[in-house]
Amino acid sequence: MMISRKIPLSVAIITRNEEKMLTDCLESVMFADDIVVVDSGSTDRTVQIAEQFNCRVYSEEWKGFGPQKTSAVEKCRHDWVLILDADERIPEETREAIIKAIGGNAPADAYSLPRKAYFNGRWIKHCGWWPDEIVRLFRRGKGSVSARAVHEYVEVKGVTMRLSGPIIHYPMRNISAVIEKINTYSSLGAEELFRAGRNSSGLDAFLHGFGSFTKSYFLKLGVLDGKEGFFISLTGAVTTFYKYAKLQELNRKNG
Repeated sequence: MMISRKIPLSVAIITRNEEKMLTDCLESVMFADDIVVVDSGSTDRTVQIAEQFNCRVYSEEWKGFGPQKTSAVEKCRHDWVLILDADERIPEETREAIIKAIGGNAPADAYSLPRKAYFNGRWIKHCGWWPDEIVRLFRRGKGSVSARAVHEYVEVKGVTMRLSGPIIHYPMRNISAVIEKINTYSSLGAEELFRAGRNSSGLDAFLHGFGSFTKSYFLKLGVLDGKEGFFISLTGAVTTFYKYAKLQELNRKNG
């Protein structure tokens, strides 16, 4: 859907091989006057799609989620910045809330939004996935992305308020993508723990993985999300297990 009225808002997106997700993402933010895409070596049509939407596209080596998003934010032109992932969308209700929030004398320096995740067409209401409040909209100079390589977040110096409109999220599009995500996130997580001086063992990996599943599926009621809740909880557990297993491997390799 094309939006004729654009507002002075910059959208920062990082990509790598997102041709299947990017079009819907970009269509949802066509109300923004400036869209920055920082790509890290896509081998599919991601860059071409971004260019077709008149995004400002930059190609950079992968630096980790936090540094990569910081690079995208630094290239933004407007005072207000919205950070979005390629598997996320801004629905109409949220678009209107954003336009209202940043128009005129906005009372806040940043806004958090609930993230509404779907898997297999089902809205996941448990597993710790809802409402999953995250800060994604902020004034430049008041918000910055943490330097973490994984599980990065926006740090705010000022007043943060909440927008009621959600971000729509499609984090698991197929099994192959899930497996790739498990490998990527567990490696980045292990490297982060290693830099922090943490140690691990085979038993640690098992206990952390088991604890992750128990927390997601039982304590956070993933069981109420049916087979999708089980799959999500299991995926989180496997990621956690491999993160600590890879940490043990890093410790062994480095003495």
